[in-house]
Amino acid sequence: MLPDALFLDLNGVLYDHPGAPLPGAISTLGWARQHGLPIRFVTNTATRDHQQIERDLEVIGIRVQPGELFTAPLAARAWIQERGLTPYCLVHRAIRDTFSDLEGDSPNCVLLGDAREDLTYPSLNRALRLVLDGAPLIGLGMNRLFREGGEWMLDAGAFIRGLAWAAKVEPIVMGKPSAAFFAQLVADAGVPAGACLMVGDDAEADVAAALAAGLRGCLVRTGKYRQGDERGLPRQALVIDSIAALAGALEQQ
Repeated sequence: MLPDALFLDLNGVLYDHPGAPLPGAISTLGWARQHGLPIRFVTNTATRDHQQIERDLEVIGIRVQPGELFTAPLAARAWIQERGLTPYCLVHRAIRDTFSDLEGDSPNCVLLGDAREDLTYPSLNRALRLVLDGAPLIGLGMNRLFREGGEWMLDAGAFIRGLAWAAKVEPIVMGKPSAAFFAQLVADAGVPAGACLMVGDDAEADVAAALAAGLRGCLVRTGKYRQGDERGLPRQALVIDSIAALAGALEQQ
C-alpha cells in the first residue's frame, strides 16, 4: 500500500557519499513524484548547512523542491528562536552561520552537534557548567555513529548523552530519533502519521523511532546497515535491500 507522504533519509539511502547516488535513488524519486507523494528529505546532518545540502543533492541529480528539506539544525534554530534563548554552540563550523545571529556573551542554552575537533575537554566542560546552572541542553540528533569516506565515526549522540548523564538532565533532541522531531515532520507534511513512510538505513534512529511515533517505517540494507539490524524491529517494519526496491515492495503490499 502506498503511503500518502514519503520521508527519506539522505546518507546511506540516496547516496553513500556526496557525489554519487545509490542505484535506484533517482528512479525511485521519479516514481514518487509521478504518484504525487509529498516528499521530505530528512537528515540529522549537522556538518553542512541546508543550502549546501541542496546544492550537493542537485549535483547528483536530485532536485529539492522548496520546503522539502527537513534538517535537525533548522528545527533547532526555530526552537531556540521561538523561546528567545541565546545558545552556546558546539556545532560543526559549516553550520555556525545558521546560529551566529542568535549567539551572545551570556548564553542560556547549550546546542550540541557534530562539532568534530571543537568537541574538546574545555568546551564540553563549559557546556556542562551551563547545563548545571539550568541551561537547556539541545542536541542535533542522537545517532550513535555514522559512516564517512567508508569509515565509522562517533556521532554527537555519545557527547549529548554524556553531558546529560553528568548533569542529570534530559536533553531536548532536534532530530531523529526524537518523537517531537517526527511530530514536526508529520505536521509539516500535512498528512496523518500513519500514512507517512520513513525510509532509513538506521534501524534504531530512523525506523524503530518512526514506528514508535506512529509512522510507517522501512529499513534499507545500505549505508550504515549491519547484518541483523532488522531483528530488533517490529514486524510491521518493511525491510528492503536498497532504495531501488522501494516502489516494487510498496506496490506489492
